[in-house]
Parts: sequence; structure tokens; C-alpha cells
Amino acid sequence: MQLALVTGALGWLGQSLTRALVKSEWRIRALILPGQREALGDQIEVVTGDLRNPADVQRLCAGAEKAVLFHTAGIIHPQRVCEFYEVNVAGTKNLLDAASQAGLRRAVVVSSNSPCGCNPHPDHLFDEDSPYAPYMNYGRSKMLMELAVQEYQRAGKLETVIIRAPWFYGPFQPLRQTLFFTMVREGKFPIVGGGENLRSMAYVDNLSQGLILAAVRPQASGHVYWIADERPYSMNEVVDTVERLLRDEFKIPCTGKRMRLPGIASECAWLIDKTTQAMGIYLQKIHVLSEMNKTIACSTAKAQRELGYKPAIDLEEGMRRSIQWCRDTGVRI
Repeated sequence: MQLALVTGALGWLGQSLTRALVKSEWRIRALILPGQREALGDQIEVVTGDLRNPADVQRLCAGAEKAVLFHTAGIIHPQRVCEFYEVNVAGTKNLLDAASQAGLRRAVVVSSNSPCGCNPHPDHLFDEDSPYAPYMNYGRSKMLMELAVQEYQRAGKLETVIIRAPWFYGPFQPLRQTLFFTMVREGKFPIVGGGENLRSMAYVDNLSQGLILAAVRPQASGHVYWIADERPYSMNEVVDTVERLLRDEFKIPCTGKRMRLPGIASECAWLIDKTTQAMGIYLQKIHVLSEMNKTIACSTAKAQRELGYKPAIDLEEGMRRSIQWCRDTGVRI
């Protein structure tokens, strides 16, 4: 039975990935942060630690020769800009050092759309040959992380695969995604500009499928893959789909309203975001607003062609399952 080491195992993606691995009969050793609840089940070996501590990741990798590492941990919305680099860059290097020293076979590393920034025009789709154009410090930290991962591959220290994931959604969602549902229900979610800008999204089960394929396909070694749903969606479609499901299927009252803002609202937010990040301060809501009028969309053709990736869940079904998860777990929308 193949051994998988999973970082971020109690995160949004990590919980879905560990369940997919269990179904595929992998043995799992999971790294969780100190103070997190161990809710992973008896069949999963738990190691408590922090990527920023080399000794912790060495314990994770100890005795795991020929195992596969799934690195899903990272920081997206910190309080301080320096945390992007401490966790996403230095933490990943600590982890890959430990993995290579322990003789792991392959590391599948979750990156983001942010190293490539925003699409240059509305009809453009990112692919694996798209150049780096990182969006703010998060994008830069993920770009530096990718460059470090690729160096391990070039040096022959470790097989690596980079998975670029856009905005993902699905069960085990954090508070910020539940707030998104609440804002749609209350008519307070901002549609900036016309709302026809495209966003690629990845349902967590689709993304987990892509990660596992990247682990087991020999030809994936050294490659980068975009993993997302079959097609991108307009912001209008995303919001309309959530509202329709809440109202019609789950009988949750919705106002039917939209907070419509001119495109300049995102440009002003971008300027504030850039200024505050230069001061070392990160403001989550300002950062998110700065992206709201932009197209961030990708093609998954390479993953489908080379890995056999087949995203089975689309936006409507994925959001249906997300809302049902909230209901089943008592999360109030």
C-alpha cells in the first residue's frame, strides 16, 4: 500500500484529498498545525508541526522512503505580508529538503493562479507556457515557491509536479467561503463592472483527482499542470448559480439584489492593496475586491491529455454539494 504524506491535511483542500486517498487505499501520514483538532480518523497517522520548523518536517518525512508528498499547506490571507514568504517559500523549502533527504519518490505541490496574475484580455486562457506575472505578494511568493520546486527537480533531488489551482470550492469550506454565500443571499456580494469577467474554479473533488493523478502518472514528473473545472464561469454565472440553489432548492430566502460597482472600484482597491502591502500590511477584503473585475481563467487541456484528468463536477453540482455540507454540519449561511 502506497504511503502519502499530506501537509495542510485539516485545510479546505486537505480534508477532501485525505478522503480521496483513503478511498484509493493509500496509507496516510498527515502534518497538522499545533492546536488543530485531530479529526482525521484512526487510520491516518498524525504528525503535529509547522512548515517553518525544519525539525517538524523532518519528523513528517522520517522513514518514508519512496513515499509521495502532497503539499497542500500554504497561507493565502495572512495579517502580515512577510508570512507569505515565511510559509509559502521558506516553509516549502524546509519540506522539500526533508523529503529529498528521506528519499521520498515524488512531491506534488499545490500552487495557484496568482504567479501568472490576471489574463491579458477577456478571451485569453492561461496554459502551462504562460509567463510569470505575479499578482501582489501572494503571487510572488507562489512564483518563488514554484521556482524552488523546479530547482529540486533539475538537481535530481526529488521528482516534483506543480499543480496550479484557481479559486476552489466545496465541502470543508472556511469562513470566507461561507461569508460569500451569505453576501449572495443578502444581496451584498459586489459585481464589479458588467460581471462577465471569467473565473476558473476548481471543485475540491476535481482538484483531488488531479493531485492523485499527478502522483501516479510517471510522465508527470517535472511538469506543471492547471487543474480546474471543465470551463471557466463568469462572475454573474457564479453568483446567479449560488442564489438560485439557495432559493429554489434549499428554500433559503434571498433578496435577489446585487451590489453593483463600477470597474474603478477594483482599480482603487488595487492601489490601496499595493500601497498597504508595500508597508507590510495585508487587508483581505481590499485584496479580494481588487480582483473582482479581472479575468482569471485557465485551460486544463494538458492535464486532460497527459494525466487523464476528467473533471466530473461542474459549478451547479459543486455549489449544491457545498450548500448541503453547510446544512449537514450546522454552518449558518
